[in-house]
Amino acid sequence: MVEPRIGIYPGTFDPVTNGHLDIISRATRVVDHLIVGVAENPGKDPMFVVDERVTMVREEVAAMTNGDGTAIEVVPFGNLLMNFVVEHDAAVIIRGLRAVSDFEYEFQMAGMNRRINPMVETVFLMASDRHQLIASRLVKEVARLGGDVGHFVSPRVKARIVEKFGNPD
Repeated sequence: MVEPRIGIYPGTFDPVTNGHLDIISRATRVVDHLIVGVAENPGKDPMFVVDERVTMVREEVAAMTNGDGTAIEVVPFGNLLMNFVVEHDAAVIIRGLRAVSDFEYEFQMAGMNRRINPMVETVFLMASDRHQLIASRLVKEVARLGGDVGHFVSPRVKARIVEKFGNPD
């Protein structure tokens, strides 16, 4: 029997965007079991605490149609990504790329991760064209300034953002 290929899609997901959900959906075609690792990452001054972000990602994953049978799990983590990967017996790290600027950073991270553990591969998925400009950082900025983020996040996530900042209208 072949062992299932476990992949980790790490991120802060503050908030989870339609772009993240696109990568999650497409990553299920690459691995048999996908763990969405929600990083605590207090250095990024998150809008939502880790428990809120985990809940949002879990709600979005539950709403996805996943007819191919890939298991998707959402787990918070606060340690080194490679330690998290090893703890979960993963063989693949999934990363989404939107632009050339993402590639430079991700290329460096993939190289560091490979030096730490050469048994783990990093797989890059290009953002779909309709999601290439979506970044959580920009979604938060638009929300803070009273703009409508409905094009970038699900209605459930938008409602949580509106709770934080008030009505965008």
